[in-house]
Amino acid sequence: MISRITRAAARAAAALGLTVAAFAATAAPAGAAPQPIGQCTTSSGTVLAVDFGHWGGPVYRSCGTTPTTGYELLNQGGWATTGTGHDGPAFICRIGYSGHQGGRQYPTPDQDDCVLTPPASAYWSYWHANPGQNTWEYSQLGAMLYKPKPGSVDLWTFGATDVEGTQGRPRVTPDQLRAHNARPTGVPQPKDTRTAAPLPPNVDTGPRPENPRPADPTPSAPASASPSPSASAPESPSPSPSAPPSGSAPAAAAPSPGPQVVEAAPAADAQHDAGSYLPAVATGALVLLIGGAAVFVARRRRRTE
Repeated sequence: MISRITRAAARAAAALGLTVAAFAATAAPAGAAPQPIGQCTTSSGTVLAVDFGHWGGPVYRSCGTTPTTGYELLNQGGWATTGTGHDGPAFICRIGYSGHQGGRQYPTPDQDDCVLTPPASAYWSYWHANPGQNTWEYSQLGAMLYKPKPGSVDLWTFGATDVEGTQGRPRVTPDQLRAHNARPTGVPQPKDTRTAAPLPPNVDTGPRPENPRPADPTPSAPASASPSPSASAPESPSPSPSAPPSGSAPAAAAPSPGPQVVEAAPAADAQHDAGSYLPAVATGALVLLIGGAAVFVARRRRRTE
């Protein structure tokens, strides 16, 4: 009896250890090496974009290496996320960038405590656009499971979004964010330091070139004493920037500017908060407590017998 209870408690402890280890493994960023935005091309790297417009901020975009996961892209180069206490780090509740507002993550704790799953009216929705595609596709996979393709664009936007795309769609197009260069840009290429090999001896390389004779300097022409024709001509009245003549159509109004897109250069990694492990730890601790109590009761019963 005691041995069976002891083995059950040991299995519970092992399960708890595996649960915590699994959470720790998924919480740690897996090193999707951040790159300057010029390193993303039409066929390499993935452009990550995050729209902070809900709080009056711009759309940031950065570059990350591929293959990787959407979660890794969103937790490197200064980016950081917070999961929920109910769902863990896999459900993105907050996003922050160390180069924006000191790394503050949005929504702020007073807007959402990130304990339960956010409502459909105020959450971070996840969108993709494959290489050459100028329409957004709502992600059918979580950030930890989705692997962006080289040359694609990942976008996170906050608000009320439904899967059908009838509301809350992104306010920028993929072509406004994706890389259009075929080769990496912005990084100086290494200079060619190779030297030519010396010629073997007694090789006829032809006659030695002569230095060209320097050309004689051309004497400058004497300045003319006659006045310039333009000086004697009467000045014509300049056109007045007044209103257009009557009968003409008014000038068209300038189109309203779209969302501001800002390059998010790789920055120092912000403090990562992967969400709460409390549910898993509490469950495992409860299993251990019950198992330990069962062992204790069995031993006392054995002694009294």
